[in-house]
Amino acid sequence: MPLEIYLDLVSEPCRSVYIFAKKNNIPFEFKKILLFKGEQYREEFGKVNYFKKVPVIKDGDFTVSESIAILIYLAEKYGTPDHWYPADLQTRARVDEYLSWQHSGMRKHAAKILWLKAFGIDVPKEKMDSAMEDLEETLTAFEEKFLQDKPFIAGQKISLADLVAIVEIMQPLGAGVNVFEVRPKLRAWKDRVRAEIGPVLFDEAHQMIFNVEEVAKTIDPSAKEIFKPKIIKLFL
Repeated sequence: MPLEIYLDLVSEPCRSVYIFAKKNNIPFEFKKILLFKGEQYREEFGKVNYFKKVPVIKDGDFTVSESIAILIYLAEKYGTPDHWYPADLQTRARVDEYLSWQHSGMRKHAAKILWLKAFGIDVPKEKMDSAMEDLEETLTAFEEKFLQDKPFIAGQKISLADLVAIVEIMQPLGAGVNVFEVRPKLRAWKDRVRAEIGPVLFDEAHQMIFNVEEVAKTIDPSAKEIFKPKIIKLFL
């Protein structure tokens, strides 16, 4: 039975798993779950993941949710090159440090702008200004604490930390916010990560982000009404 990966590439954790599997030639069956159509809330998918979120993998009878757990599982099972999840204790700790921080430190702030704009939620100016300030502070922390003057987060080579970081930091571009424009260090790091992943794969994985507002326009109004309170509760 082939490895099954449940994904929607509008989701940044899904993109990290997709890119990692494709980059490392891990064979899998792409099981698409359309988040904007609420397919994750269907009873059938609830049997795959109790939390009704993507990504999820099914490896035979074994199921794993949560993108970080999935990435580590794939790295270990398929013996991917050491730089992704290094055997050296201290280098791996640098990777783990970022992966542990990003859940609350990066993801919420990078995703907030996109979700609010994609669903056309009427946000008071002070709320949007505050969201932008939070994002800027987070990006500064990323540059000063995690990236510093290194080519990549864990040193000289790309790792899972860089992969997870880049998909998060690309998210605001879908809302027309180019976070790389005024940050040359961040832009240079992004270019290195894109080159290591491969421009074709990188751009393919992020294509949905550049079209997300158009995709959002196709959502049934009743589905939008389901999402709006969830997004407001999460981000406002």
